[in-house]
Amino acid sequence: MNVHNITWFKAAPVSLFPENGGACVKFNNKQIAVFHFKHLDKWYATDNECPHKHQMILSRGIIGDQQGEPKVACPFHKKTFSLETGLNLQGEEYCINVYPVKVEDGFVFVGI
Repeated sequence: MNVHNITWFKAAPVSLFPENGGACVKFNNKQIAVFHFKHLDKWYATDNECPHKHQMILSRGIIGDQQGEPKVACPFHKKTFSLETGLNLQGEEYCINVYPVKVEDGFVFVGI
């Protein structure tokens, strides 16, 4: 990702995101899932759409790790994706886009 072409948008206050879970935000016509790993003090953002069945559901997915790799599992069919790279951790072809996240002055910003 070219860091010089990032547009940062103010997603929401930190307090609106569940600890160790996700929430959906909208940027223009795009749905983005934002995840807060409280115990790691890390934030991640991905497409909200699961590419398996094209459902807008990943923000309600189950987060965890797979051999140290932070991941989200689709709550419907348990397809798992890396929150760092977007790759499908089950070796299937489809993957998700990931976006940079920063927290400033109590707000979460997502880079597009």
